[in-house]
Amino acid sequence: MKAESATVFRSMTALKTWVNKTRAKKVVLTNGCFDPLHVGHVRYLRGAKEHGDYLVVAVNDDKSTRALKGPNRPVSKAGARARVIAGLKMVDAVLVFGAPNVSGVLNRLRPAFHAKGTDYTRETVPELETSRALGIETIIVGDPKDHGSTEIVERLSTSNRKGKESR
Repeated sequence: MKAESATVFRSMTALKTWVNKTRAKKVVLTNGCFDPLHVGHVRYLRGAKEHGDYLVVAVNDDKSTRALKGPNRPVSKAGARARVIAGLKMVDAVLVFGAPNVSGVLNRLRPAFHAKGTDYTRETVPELETSRALGIETIIVGDPKDHGSTEIVERLSTSNRKGKESR
């Protein structure tokens, strides 16, 4: 039975020790900024979990999120984003990491699968060569990409500006 929320790890060593103790046959690793979390993320995580026994989610830290998403991001701090992800039923462990991609995590964790969302194809996944070299299967999961965090943040920002202008 799953605990109320998954464990949030801040070190790869601690995560690797945890995974080894679980004796999981099939670990699925997925990653992202999740800033802010939306329905597409939930569907993506659910789809990833369907491929394995344990779902490990690597969440970009604040610095790498800013580098990937722009100077006004993240909206929420990494610790808060990690705790929200950890509270989802399908998630077993969360790692906060600070690189632009998860090649290093793949190399250390050696999951059975690396899952990415439908905004990628297998050929465009940044870590594909790392996965191939390590014998990790890259999978694309989730629903079509017709919603995104960037659009949500932009809508909220526009709405906030309009509200201030009408005062």
